[in-house]
Amino acid sequence: MTTAPPPFDSSFPQRAAAGRPRWERPAYVGLLCAAAVLLLWNLGASGYANSFYSAAVQAGSQSWKAFFFGSSDAGNSITVDKPPAALWPMMLSVRTFGLGSWQILVPQALMGVATTAVLYAAVRRQFGPAAALLSGAVFALTPVAALMFRFNNPDALLTLLLTVAVYCLLRALDGARTGWLVAAGVAIGAGFLTKTLQAFVVLPPLALLYAVCAPARLRRRLGQLLLAGAAMVVAGGWWVAVVELWPASSRPYIGGSQHNSFLELTFGYNGLGRLSGDETGSVGGGRAGGWGETGVGRLFSAGVGGQISWLLPAALVLLVAGLAVTWRAGRAADSLQSMARAAFLAWGGCLLITAVVFSWMQGIFHEYYTVALAPSVAALVGMGVAVLWEERGGRAASLTLSGTVALTAVWSYVLLGRSSGYLPWLRWGVLAAGLSAAAVLPFAARLGRRMLLGAAGLGLAAALAGPFAYCLTTLGTGHTGSIVTAGPAVAGGRGGFGGPGGERFRGGLPGLPGLPGAGPGGGVPQGPPQGTPPGGAGRPAGWPPAGRGGGGRGVPGGGVPGGGGGLLDGPRVSAEAKAALRAGSGRFTWAAAAIGSQNAAGYQLASGRPVMPVGGFNGSDPSPTLERFQAYVKEGRIHWFIAQAGRTGAGASRTAARPGGPGGPGGSASTAVETWVKATFQQVTLGGTTFYDLTAPRTGTP
Repeated sequence: MTTAPPPFDSSFPQRAAAGRPRWERPAYVGLLCAAAVLLLWNLGASGYANSFYSAAVQAGSQSWKAFFFGSSDAGNSITVDKPPAALWPMMLSVRTFGLGSWQILVPQALMGVATTAVLYAAVRRQFGPAAALLSGAVFALTPVAALMFRFNNPDALLTLLLTVAVYCLLRALDGARTGWLVAAGVAIGAGFLTKTLQAFVVLPPLALLYAVCAPARLRRRLGQLLLAGAAMVVAGGWWVAVVELWPASSRPYIGGSQHNSFLELTFGYNGLGRLSGDETGSVGGGRAGGWGETGVGRLFSAGVGGQISWLLPAALVLLVAGLAVTWRAGRAADSLQSMARAAFLAWGGCLLITAVVFSWMQGIFHEYYTVALAPSVAALVGMGVAVLWEERGGRAASLTLSGTVALTAVWSYVLLGRSSGYLPWLRWGVLAAGLSAAAVLPFAARLGRRMLLGAAGLGLAAALAGPFAYCLTTLGTGHTGSIVTAGPAVAGGRGGFGGPGGERFRGGLPGLPGLPGAGPGGGVPQGPPQGTPPGGAGRPAGWPPAGRGGGGRGVPGGGVPGGGGGLLDGPRVSAEAKAALRAGSGRFTWAAAAIGSQNAAGYQLASGRPVMPVGGFNGSDPSPTLERFQAYVKEGRIHWFIAQAGRTGAGASRTAARPGGPGGPGGSASTAVETWVKATFQQVTLGGTTFYDLTAPRTGTP
């Protein structure tokens, strides 16, 4: 009587780690080159992308003080509502090469290439080059990754740093190496200086994994974790300590806080408030429920699904399969098999805890946040497929692999169907190819090598075709504003093309007829981006030809019409307004002041002169107070005050909605400033925008 073989063979990690085939290096270089082309192609189409951050980059390139604090303007009136680490690479680029779209966005694209390289290295160590290549390809073709590594939000650097942290942790587990664990702590600390508490989301599963699985005595493990924690605190806390100890009177106001405190910002608006929805000073005025339905279905919803979830179901299935293969290993990570199990636990833990937080957070949530999930999804897919492929002779492995391919094909069919008229042939082709491959794979052991590889290639093509099409659509169009999404517009989504921060599209990409995007036969509305970047009459240097640019929020020409600016995107700036801001600006600290950071950013980027954002991002910060603003005016430090569209005349601010609505108690300060300016100073219209000359009081006013 013979014993039945186990459902999964545990010899895979030893086989995968052996040798380095000839094709690996060319394939690796090809992967990185393809990722670079993907992220750099048509990069200038987005202009200044998110003008909120681009204005801060411009300020940091002009003032080292603004560089250190992450100020919105070179006059250092207020900071952005994040720590400045994500801005520093872009600021250095602009300091070196000058202000422009490519100078701002190329560092972000290079971070995407670097993340691909780190992910490859992390997977390669235990699972071989084929698994690493698959992981890198899945990551590069994730639509939200193709978007955010071509955009200037902090999420690009955060994703890179968290990927580095997992890589360093896995190296630390291989022999209980203190140096690598400390490096992981430094990476997470740097992530805190990028996007505050979001960097700590992955900390619990990673710390627990090391505490349980590292091949050392308990006392040593705990000591190493304490040392790594200290390194994390130093890496993330040195800047915080400087800011909190710096006299408030000689540094910019901390944007996003109500009491000029970075710690308040960290634990309130940018921290626990994101979980509870109680975000004083936020866009939603501290009201939860305004950012979509929460719960287990959020990541698969209309607005989010096409960004990240193409291979998310597969990643979850493959996580279980990978753990089944490696679970018989001992506790300590002292063998290839146990190291492979640790890799599944590390990437799986990061995926699950981040997915839970995103799914149930009550506060501000944007679709592009999900880029933080992309490395974990990609790693689990690469590792899991490699494990099941090696064990395909077993019934359980072949059926699991087949079911994963079928599940992915069906889900891709659903996602592609959410965008009306979007490549209907692709939807059906993906379904047919995926189901066909799934039907063949259970019989893999009986098939010849050629047919087996053909079925595997067909299944892989079906799995990646949908996200690849979304990526091409994303590359073909510019993205501007505060809320951006990848791919086409979808039914029930908040963003996408034509939504806030996106653009409407028709026609096809050059050389790819019928694929929605920018190109002949339509494309996005032509015209310069918001802010009218320097480089000519309304177009920045290197700006793409007419028909390939993009304006924010679906507005032709970019920005908000009428020169008014707004909460989510900056204004279009006329030549007359630009000339007025530049005239005599050397005599002033700020060429102008405007309510809201996006509004101010558009004028600052267009003129190259500092513009004070009264009230911070959404006008709800108490900065500056009316008394402080009046002192600036008396000292002759501000030339103009720029009114918002539809809000001219004394007292108009009492009835018109401010950019941020009831975002917080500090909003009364910006309202008071606006009311005083309109009642006190002379009004002039420049290029359709109402300006108030703060050097020319009305007759009869002091």
